Amino acid sequence: MTPRIELRTSPHVKSPTTVAQIMRNVVYALLPVCAFSVWQFGISALALILTVTAACLATERLFNWMGDRSSTLSDWSAAITGILLALTLPPGFPLWMGAVGGFVAIALGKALFGGLGFNVFNPALVGRAFVQAAFPVAITTFTPAFLSNRFVEFIPTTLTPPLQIPPSLTEWLTGQGLDGFTGATPMGQWKFEGIVTDTATLFSGMGGGSAGETSALLILLCGLYLALRRMMDWRIPAAMLLGAFITAGFFFLLDGDKYPTPLFVLFSGGLMLGAVFMASDMVASPVTPAGVWVYGLFMGVLTVIIRYFGGLNEGVMYAILLGNALSPLIESITQPRIYGARKREAGQ
Repeated sequence: MTPRIELRTSPHVKSPTTVAQIMRNVVYALLPVCAFSVWQFGISALALILTVTAACLATERLFNWMGDRSSTLSDWSAAITGILLALTLPPGFPLWMGAVGGFVAIALGKALFGGLGFNVFNPALVGRAFVQAAFPVAITTFTPAFLSNRFVEFIPTTLTPPLQIPPSLTEWLTGQGLDGFTGATPMGQWKFEGIVTDTATLFSGMGGGSAGETSALLILLCGLYLALRRMMDWRIPAAMLLGAFITAGFFFLLDGDKYPTPLFVLFSGGLMLGAVFMASDMVASPVTPAGVWVYGLFMGVLTVIIRYFGGLNEGVMYAILLGNALSPLIESITQPRIYGARKREAGQ
């Protein structure tokens, strides 16, 4: 009998784990972060997470219907986009603005490129970039954590127009009308006031900030869960955090009075959340062994540069989006040599 040779394209080794299983476990990993956010900021954080996630799911279903395709809600990717986007927003972010951000995240960050597996950028960060440009005041309005009435009253800004409800009902829900109050994040306090929050507060999550970025310890534990289950490439967040640590350490050695410690840089702002759950996006990140380290280090270094020398006090979002844009190039120049192939000779 003549032997039969069958030729197939890569990948030749496949995991029995499905995309839906991986995505579902990412949601599981995010649930403790969501619970901690609700404990910190109360019902406003819960309403924000539910509203943004619902907007993402509805937009995903809308584009399925418009494209005459079966529903893709069961792959959990839209739910992840909604949860991550909500966690990057201030806890008192107006619900209608959050819904708009959720729509843009799926429509422009995912559906425009053809759906899951084709997106060039992390969809949650596409939505985050849009709301930062469209609603600059709301995106920089933060609320102190652990308010005593957080489980029975909304943060005032949560219910701002165009959600039209009677003023008497607004006052009853918020307890204080629509004027409200604001607080600065640890990154904002350092950038604009020269106040450095202690490392223990940042690591544990006892300070303020966006809805899901406050506890570095909890985010690391949730990321460890995914890494141990081999549902996240640990090298990407490790490289990003290493790049940020080395860059911050260099500037701290140059002028310790002007620049904060490397640990402050790691545990403050959205660096930990971005490195663990967004930079590691399987679609938008390279897969070559050297490429993942170059990719992560680039984003870590760029985050610190933007924080120190940019007009904004945070640079994680832009660093990851630029890393996503460079991912194909990084993957191209870090391709390993094919087994058995000779190195290219000079002049060829």
